[in-house]
Amino acid sequence: MYFGGNSVAGPSVTMKKRLIFLMLSFSVLIFALIVRVGWIQIVKGEWYQKMAYEQQNRDREITPRRGTIYDRNMNPLAISATVERIVVNPQDFEKLEESRKEEIAEKLAQILELKKEDVLKKIKRDSCYEIIKKQVEKEVGNEIRKWIKEEGIIGIYIDEDTKRYYPQNNLAAHVIGFTGADNQGLSGIEAVMEKYLKGIPGKILSETDVSGRYVSFSEEKRINPQDGLNVVLTIDENIQYIASNALDKAISDNKVLNGAIAIVMDPRNGDILAMVSKPDFDLNNPRSAPPGENPETWNGYSAEGVEKLSRTVWRNKCVMDTYEPGSTFKAITTAAGLEEGVVTPDTMTSDHTINISGHNINCWKPNAHGVETFREAVYNSCNPAFVKVAQGLGIEKFYKYLRAFGFFDKTGISLPGEATSIFQPKFTEIDMAVASFGQRFQISPIQLISAYSAIANGGKLMKPRIVKELVDADGNVVEKFEPEVVRNVISQKTSETLRDILEGVVSEGTGRNAYVKGYRVAGKTGTSETLKKGVYIASFAGIAPADNPAICVLVAFDNPTGDSYYGGVVAAPVAGKIIEDTLNYLGVERRYNEKDLEMMAEEVVVPDIRDMTVEEAKKILKEKGLEWKIEGDNKANDAIVKQQTPRAGAKIAKNSVVITYTYTPETEKMVKVPDLSMKTVDEATRALNDAGLNIKVNGLGNAMAQSVEAGAEVTVGSVIEVEFRYLDTH
Repeated sequence: MYFGGNSVAGPSVTMKKRLIFLMLSFSVLIFALIVRVGWIQIVKGEWYQKMAYEQQNRDREITPRRGTIYDRNMNPLAISATVERIVVNPQDFEKLEESRKEEIAEKLAQILELKKEDVLKKIKRDSCYEIIKKQVEKEVGNEIRKWIKEEGIIGIYIDEDTKRYYPQNNLAAHVIGFTGADNQGLSGIEAVMEKYLKGIPGKILSETDVSGRYVSFSEEKRINPQDGLNVVLTIDENIQYIASNALDKAISDNKVLNGAIAIVMDPRNGDILAMVSKPDFDLNNPRSAPPGENPETWNGYSAEGVEKLSRTVWRNKCVMDTYEPGSTFKAITTAAGLEEGVVTPDTMTSDHTINISGHNINCWKPNAHGVETFREAVYNSCNPAFVKVAQGLGIEKFYKYLRAFGFFDKTGISLPGEATSIFQPKFTEIDMAVASFGQRFQISPIQLISAYSAIANGGKLMKPRIVKELVDADGNVVEKFEPEVVRNVISQKTSETLRDILEGVVSEGTGRNAYVKGYRVAGKTGTSETLKKGVYIASFAGIAPADNPAICVLVAFDNPTGDSYYGGVVAAPVAGKIIEDTLNYLGVERRYNEKDLEMMAEEVVVPDIRDMTVEEAKKILKEKGLEWKIEGDNKANDAIVKQQTPRAGAKIAKNSVVITYTYTPETEKMVKVPDLSMKTVDEATRALNDAGLNIKVNGLGNAMAQSVEAGAEVTVGSVIEVEFRYLDTH
């Protein structure tokens, strides 16, 4: 018999294994969950927070105020005004009937002058933010506010926006440039200085529900935008006006077909005081039809339209175009020759034909000058004389000076699209010969005036400066762009000698039409043929005052088709006018010499121009050495002159102004004679001209007597005789 207790069997091996597996699986799962939670919280926490924030909030951008662009005297040239942007949240319209959506779209389109279909499409989109229209005037925004309130519409929002305005319209259009619909700079300074002008956008933060609709009565948070910096240019608004008006008049008088340029530069620091390119355009409407296009059919937003605008009115010829400089370049050849001692002002030369590599090089006026000093050759613009200077320098040295003057490099001016000069890839004897008088290569106007500035300032090539400084809203200077000397090119002595020679070009040579009484002007004329035969560029480059230069001026006209195409006839008078008015404006006092007094005392008989067309009258007056001012609404060239002051047969000083009426005034216009006591000749002349009167000068010094007493009324255009005497003599 077996005696023993009951026994219970232990867990099987299989069960143990299953238990271990379950425990391990559970541990792995727990670990995975911990890792996942950690990854979500630590690695992706910021992303999920952002997603949650975006689901619960909507940001609407606040456009920053774009920085103002000023001229050098802080006159605004480009400003931003606060306007409004109309936006919608399509999700607020989801439950509306189709007819209601169409009503809202139709009304919005009507107020904003948009197409109903375009507005409706945005209202129906699967999004929560759609811009209906930017840059809406506040009056229009207020109309929408009133309508929304009256109709109880939810889902239309009015946010802040800015719009660019250009108070001077066309003035300095190519320098300033313009912006697009998004306020981004597209050309000129607007594009180049974009990063400074644009500012940093702000935000309006609004709470939304899970479907993306704005939560009613929730408080909006605002992050203010950071406005852009203001840009101060070197341009002087008044000098820009002077240059622009002078070009407009000359383009009309000389029937210029392909536009013109004018640049005024301060040689002491490289500042561009004026830069004009014609044709120009209205910065407030830059896509309007250019000359020759029908405004009714024109589309300035099409690819074709933009391409046409870019080739014509938007093109800054001062920087983007190249041309053969012609005889204005002879100053550069002369500078190199003087610096290297190849020539002096008294070196004897002649206009005899020179043959190089089978090519005859003649003077523009064959057999007219004969043997002459080099100074006289410059006055006469005699080509063979400059070829001889280049030969004396040799190819290597000649082109070394061209490189030193900056003709092989871009100037680096802060404007877009600066052109590269065009030279032969390999220089030969004939290339050098014709280059000595400005042919068979092309440079940009900005390169040439920079080189003339080096001649004017004692030999320093300056980088042209168009941006002076950046200032904040409080007027604090944030960054200053200092004048930059590129290199020294010629000596002070060469600079002085060359300026003296070029002054003679204006007083005695081909540049006589740039002569300005009381101001010593140095300069050189140029006439060059373009690639199209029979089409010429007339130009003049000048420095004034020659003995203490304050400005350099370059003007050029592309294809003048009037009575002449020569630089001395077409361009020189315009440069003289710009120089005279600019120096007057800058307060540079005139110093008259004996020649000036003789010219001022020279009298001419006023011709009878009544019943002539304005164009005919201008031509007659110009031949007589008289200026003119047209009175009347119709100033067109085909308008008829009805009356004139002074009357025909009267004797007046040369360069006096004849008032030309294109209507018959009921009574003669009367003006008061100013008090000229103790004024200098310059001051008295300006005072009378400002009053619409002419002057006859007797003597020099200070005004001691005048033919009509101060305060008396006389007919506009009358001649006042003034006696001048020096008071410091004994």
